[in-house]
Amino acid sequence: MLQGLIFLGLVLLVVGPIHWYLWRRLVKDTTQPGRARRLATIGFLMLPATLLSAFILPRVVGTKVSFALSLIGYLWLALLFYLLLTLLALEVPRQILLRMKAPFGGGPGGQGGGSGMVEPAQSAGTIAPVITQTEPKGVERRLVLSRGAAIFAGLTAVGLVGYGTRTALGPPVLKRVQIPLSKLPRGLDGYKIALVSDIHLGPLTGVAHTRRIVDSINGMSADMIAVVGDLVDGSVEELRDEAAPLRDLRSRDGAFFVTGNHEYFSGAEEWLAEVGRLGLRPLRNERLDIRGLDLAGVDDVTGGQMAGGGPDFVKALGDRDLSKPVILLAHQPVVAFRAAKYKVDLQLSGHTHGGQMKPFNYIARLQQPIISGLGDVDGTKVYVTNGAGFWGPPVRVGAPPDITLVELRAA
Repeated sequence: MLQGLIFLGLVLLVVGPIHWYLWRRLVKDTTQPGRARRLATIGFLMLPATLLSAFILPRVVGTKVSFALSLIGYLWLALLFYLLLTLLALEVPRQILLRMKAPFGGGPGGQGGGSGMVEPAQSAGTIAPVITQTEPKGVERRLVLSRGAAIFAGLTAVGLVGYGTRTALGPPVLKRVQIPLSKLPRGLDGYKIALVSDIHLGPLTGVAHTRRIVDSINGMSADMIAVVGDLVDGSVEELRDEAAPLRDLRSRDGAFFVTGNHEYFSGAEEWLAEVGRLGLRPLRNERLDIRGLDLAGVDDVTGGQMAGGGPDFVKALGDRDLSKPVILLAHQPVVAFRAAKYKVDLQLSGHTHGGQMKPFNYIARLQQPIISGLGDVDGTKVYVTNGAGFWGPPVRVGAPPDITLVELRAA
């Protein structure tokens, strides 16, 4: 409860000033005082409420009941993000143009000036034409520039969010990566692991979302399936039907599961029992032998903060045979710093969504050592999948959903 209130406070602290800035640039600067501005302001005041409802209502009234408001709120969050970035990028040229003394338009000799008006002037008994320059009536430089910036920002944000929505709701990209391991037995050369993370069953998904992912994984003909956390955003009671297709996952050596941070927001113990009933083997700080290969899994670090659990590397890896290769399933890439101390050969992770909406990937780098793809942390190889779903806005820009077939090769 306390963490939820803290999170809500942080959201208000961030989105409040952002909404004020967007209101100034999109409403106040583009309209004259009057009825139109008042109506636009009222509409703008409603947008933060839909955003907060998207965060709060699923936990209060349930994921399905809150579908419509969640969709509106999360889409506005994505639009807000790209409107903010575009308008900030336009601030410098906007300020330069506002300070230029030359009027708009193009007159003779390249001079701006709106419309030219001829007025008679009498001097020494003769009448000579005098040309004066005036801007179009009712149109000011600031208003024209503000409206142009608002239109450009709106079209840019809507275009990016539309593209990102289509990407997020479309089929996951099927990737294939070969990773050499020096200790891998020759008999396991070519061993295939289907890696999926961050499916995020919740208020904006459905059974078809799960079935599409299951069909994609089964089409890989993998030797093993690894589901590395953030499977759900809701309780077992709400999402049992959406999770049901997971029982159809097929591989030679089975499917394995480790918790992500969102499992601890959704009832981790209940979900661990449920995925077990669906045929996935939870790995809770433990290790198994798979054909001479050690497969280990640790709980997400959030478990230590909320449920008295968390990753236990001593339990999972402390007494292992160092001559055997070990694959570690861990939701967050950041635990690789600890895994490296136990000489883990390869860690498979998710959590980052690849940034989900660029340029969020640069922010994610402040917390995680690897955002997407294959990297190295203190001698431990780490592969991070973008995840097959989305969290928050059903939008992915520059980070399409994916499922990866990891093929182990004997070095």
